[in-house]
Amino acid sequence: MHIEEYFARISYNESHQDADLQTLTDVFQHHIQAIPFENLSMHCGETIHLDLESTYNKIVRKKRGGWCLESNHLLFWALQELGYDVCILGANSYEPAEKAYTAEMNHILLKVVIKGNSYIVDAGFGGTYQAWQPLLLISGKDQPQIPGIFRFTEDNGTWYFEKVKRKHYDPEQSAPSTDTPDLGNIRKIYTFTLEPRHINDFQELNTYLQVSPDNILRKKSISTLQTLEGVYALVGWTFSELKYNYLEDMDLLQVTTLTDEEVEKTLKEKFNIVLENKLVPINVRGLPPNLVDTD
Repeated sequence: MHIEEYFARISYNESHQDADLQTLTDVFQHHIQAIPFENLSMHCGETIHLDLESTYNKIVRKKRGGWCLESNHLLFWALQELGYDVCILGANSYEPAEKAYTAEMNHILLKVVIKGNSYIVDAGFGGTYQAWQPLLLISGKDQPQIPGIFRFTEDNGTWYFEKVKRKHYDPEQSAPSTDTPDLGNIRKIYTFTLEPRHINDFQELNTYLQVSPDNILRKKSISTLQTLEGVYALVGWTFSELKYNYLEDMDLLQVTTLTDEEVEKTLKEKFNIVLENKLVPINVRGLPPNLVDTD
């Protein structure tokens, strides 16, 4: 494994002499714009192994994406190689249907300390809740970015991460969505503590997500990728393209239903993914068709 090979994978060719915030931001943005959040392996009959060499070979050499356990683990390795003070954290994601956070830890994220300030770096949430820049770990402060306004709040050592949602304009509909960006329209994302974790803490989760028929990753074949203007999302046969701030306080959403042949073509053209094995697209009925504000 070589850091220069990783840089080539994410098309990063800037200076990385200093382990500073600017370099962190640049590497992070290249990472999320090159490496899709995707769970296609489990819908291609492939097993996902949670070890660094397997993840590196899959994402860097085979030019695939991965889910949070893979993408953030690879980013953790890269930041360590660059000399950052970085550690792995675990989170419990919010389930809108249940109106509660999961009982078990089911997400991985990173904490990076630079000049005494802590930042949360998470390249593995995907969709519209993916931040585009490292977020300062501070309670109660709005942190506006192109995707929207992010915020942490802390209560007795437990941190809560959320985002203010924006309206979506769909040209196929007569009126914008009712997701109005005000203080009453907060999307809870996940909760976490600052207890350092090791990748082995997630081995059981990695296995569970691949075999449990009840989790959403088994019910949806997913690939999302951050673009210069917004997000691509392919869920089953539904391809969504979101452009941030198309109009004031409004994002442009365009949704297309694809054929099986178009799914394969879209993966190659939009996500730069060429699969070794046959994908069986899936999007179980009764679930939201895409990853754009699924609650």
